[in-house]
Amino acid sequence: MAAEIRGLPYAVYKWSSFSSSYLPENILVDKPSDQSSRWSSENNNPPQYLILKLERPAILQSITFGKYEKTHVCNLKKFKVFGGMNEENMTELLYSGLKNDYNKETFTLKHKIDEQMFPCRFIKIVPLLSWGPSFNFSIWYVEINGIDEPDVVQPCLHWYSKYREQEAIRLCLKHFRQHNYTEAFESLQKKTKIALEHPMLTELHDKLVLKGDFDSCEDLIEKAVSDGLFSQYISQQEYKPQWNQIIPKITKGDEDSRPGMRGGHQMVIDVQSEMVYLFGGWDGTQDLADFWAYSVRENHWICISRDTEKENGPSARSCHKMCIDTQRRQIYTLGRYLDSSVRNSKSLKSDFYCYDIDTNTWTLLSEDTSADGGPKLVFDHQMCMDSEKHMIYTFGGRILTCNGSVDDSRANEPQFSGLFGFDCHTQTWKLLREDSCNAGPEDIQSRIGHCMLFHSRNRYLYVFGGQRSKTYLNDFFSYDVDRDHVEIISDGTKKDSGMVPMTGFTQRATIDPELNEIHVLSGLSKDKEKREENVRNSFWIYDIVRNSWSCVYKNDQTSKENPNKNIQEEEPCPRFAHQLVYDEMHKVHYLFGGNPGKSCSPKMRLDDFWSLKLCRPSKEYLLRHSKYLIRKHRYEERAQAEPLSALKYLQNDLFVTVDHSDPEETKEFQLLPSALFKSSKDFTPLGFSDVDHTYFQRTQLFDILVNFFPDSMTPPKGNLVDLITL
Repeated sequence: MAAEIRGLPYAVYKWSSFSSSYLPENILVDKPSDQSSRWSSENNNPPQYLILKLERPAILQSITFGKYEKTHVCNLKKFKVFGGMNEENMTELLYSGLKNDYNKETFTLKHKIDEQMFPCRFIKIVPLLSWGPSFNFSIWYVEINGIDEPDVVQPCLHWYSKYREQEAIRLCLKHFRQHNYTEAFESLQKKTKIALEHPMLTELHDKLVLKGDFDSCEDLIEKAVSDGLFSQYISQQEYKPQWNQIIPKITKGDEDSRPGMRGGHQMVIDVQSEMVYLFGGWDGTQDLADFWAYSVRENHWICISRDTEKENGPSARSCHKMCIDTQRRQIYTLGRYLDSSVRNSKSLKSDFYCYDIDTNTWTLLSEDTSADGGPKLVFDHQMCMDSEKHMIYTFGGRILTCNGSVDDSRANEPQFSGLFGFDCHTQTWKLLREDSCNAGPEDIQSRIGHCMLFHSRNRYLYVFGGQRSKTYLNDFFSYDVDRDHVEIISDGTKKDSGMVPMTGFTQRATIDPELNEIHVLSGLSKDKEKREENVRNSFWIYDIVRNSWSCVYKNDQTSKENPNKNIQEEEPCPRFAHQLVYDEMHKVHYLFGGNPGKSCSPKMRLDDFWSLKLCRPSKEYLLRHSKYLIRKHRYEERAQAEPLSALKYLQNDLFVTVDHSDPEETKEFQLLPSALFKSSKDFTPLGFSDVDHTYFQRTQLFDILVNFFPDSMTPPKGNLVDLITL
């Protein structure tokens, strides 16, 4: 099995711009209680780095950092790790940061290229930021783990050497072909027998660049699209949000055939039937007990019940939670908020209901979940359904308590509920995690107003954000429901401004297990005093596989500047206490109601209903756009030699590939006729022949089209000339 490499004993090490006052003997062993057992820099000005040289090449799989027994200002808040076979040529293996605590942290290092392991001899640790911004950097202990067995490493070393040689040759081939050095290209390819790219792209280059057979080029692009070769490119493109306000059909004579204004309500969606279910909420004056269903296909609201309590269902409530079992077509609801003036021991029982969609009946599963081993009465918690195992998970929320005496200060301290699981088969509760303030690896802090989502494929719960007392949390962790394991994705201490969703209680999140994406819609500022100054909608996407956030859009809405403008014509105004559900099958979000947070109208609630589609370029769009690029180039070539023929081509063939609803494309198309009045000298730069210029123009078009194909098919991304340094 893999041998352990301990970087320190096997390493020859050196700092750049680091103090040499600490001897190796002090740092070969992890001594968390010894403040002098560390490497330390003289200052915090870049560049600073530590280089470790292994005794022999090895596959570096992970790196572990030890720490001082207490928090320390010199701990690395941000750092990078590089590796390579020599000091001058290294690859980034890790970019991360340490928590400012006393626990060891282990990180996985990049050690594969195209699923093939590669070796390193040198490790370079580059500190970027310490926890005390003005303090120097300290590394207390480092442990490198991986494989150093010669039987494993030597084949990888041989492959890596061959891989680098092959990539260098491919880079040369790309350069020679781009610059029309035909003899050099053919000679090198014949000598090495190394393919520059996939045969389909070689054929595309032959048809487009060498022969100018544009019809065959279009045929090749059509085949590529039909074979799904553009899918990787599409998945890497940024989303563009498309909001649409839904105006449901209203039955004549029944204007009250849609839910009224509210916040703190709950919604779930049945993706199979495309039905959105809405229950309860607060209208600004009272809690509601009405129950509605919206048919996406019919664009129509149906009132299932005006008062569920009269039909053996839950009483009027807000700040409760619902989840849906789409396999068994059942909806569960738990929790509610009660004003302190009406709380008593009887009212604080936590009832738990199930609604059967097919039979239109409510069932009381528990009069008091706390008495059955479940959570106490809570509000602003989260609840998720695991339909496969028929389990419900509920986490967080503030526990409602009776009013304590004025003298008892502890009675005013908020209490939060932990993580519970409910087995729908046996109808039993289990406490999985208690609320904890500790920083242990399996400890989790309960909170309110957070997001919790269940990934039905990898079977993880994902928890993000929320509020605990007066603290807004920005941590992000997952819980493996099968292995009962917590993993911290982000502890929320990395202040990467603008790189993660804004903290607060206004975010709403959904998950797409197929795309491995978490979607977060943020609204009002977390600061109640600045809500109307800092009003913004923003939409974020977390890529689970890449472990990265991206912001789809931010839209500041300063309604004070133009009070007469109806902002809601384009997108919903920022709000809280709204609900957002997601149809992962049809890739559509639905948003209803909420509180706009207007201090001038404290009782105001919203009843607007919106759909949101996150749009990427479709296969059809890329096919049309590719044809447009090919025909545009074909037209420009023809305009030089045959203006009349080119004009007909522009009007008949190029015209049909233009998206005339796109202002930019329309404007570009309208400027194309000017090419008819240019001479060939206007097209050909000084020093180029017509033939050379045509070749280079076609090469540029080829390079654009190549970008749509998978990386595994294309020439290397880099350019040979970029390797030349001054």
